[in-house]
Amino acid sequence: MKKLRKILLVVAMLAIVFTGYVEIINVNSRTMTYRQKVLKAVYPFFMWITKITGTNSKKIENSAAHTAILPFYDLSATQNDGTKISLSEFSGKKVMVVNTASACGYTNQYSELQHLYEKYQNKMVILAFPSNDFKEQEKGTDVEIAEFCKLNFGITFPLMKKSVVVKSAEQNPVFQWLSDSSKNGWCNHEPSWNFSKYLINEKGMLTNYFDPSVSPLSKSVIDAVSK
Repeated sequence: MKKLRKILLVVAMLAIVFTGYVEIINVNSRTMTYRQKVLKAVYPFFMWITKITGTNSKKIENSAAHTAILPFYDLSATQNDGTKISLSEFSGKKVMVVNTASACGYTNQYSELQHLYEKYQNKMVILAFPSNDFKEQEKGTDVEIAEFCKLNFGITFPLMKKSVVVKSAEQNPVFQWLSDSSKNGWCNHEPSWNFSKYLINEKGMLTNYFDPSVSPLSKSVIDAVSK
């Protein structure tokens, strides 16, 4: 009985310490649920585990330099506020397309994406496409998503309207292009989870795909962006 009480005491103390750690990590966070706070707090450990296990760590490169069959710049997208934009606006810059979610183990990559954008915004743009496709981890409205991204991560890169990114009849046209070799010239890989990343070069060629566990600030991403 004494041993059980000691175990329960240790568990209680660990819970208190963890709760304090979560609050410290999220001292400047706003409009976050406790689940979102926990996910942000454990993100470094989560990324370490995925690196060790090789989970969601795929990297695919267009090493044969296949060109697009249907031009990337013919596509358009609808921004979070309902404004429609032509992707031809980004001709001459690299474009990183990322499917995002607000309640995912990878959500803290919003912060890393913002750092990447700030460093390379003269030569690249990041387009975030919120999606509820994976375990319903983006249930918010477009207004709620925009508020969450601005208040908690200071996002300044374009945020698109929530849509479907996996292969289906409702798939967003941008992701149809990204995951269909008959359109982009070589890649059939749809997003494997939230925060899958596609990189398009200055000429509208899809050059790279990075799985969610590949950090936006990893060497492989930085090298691809810097080319």
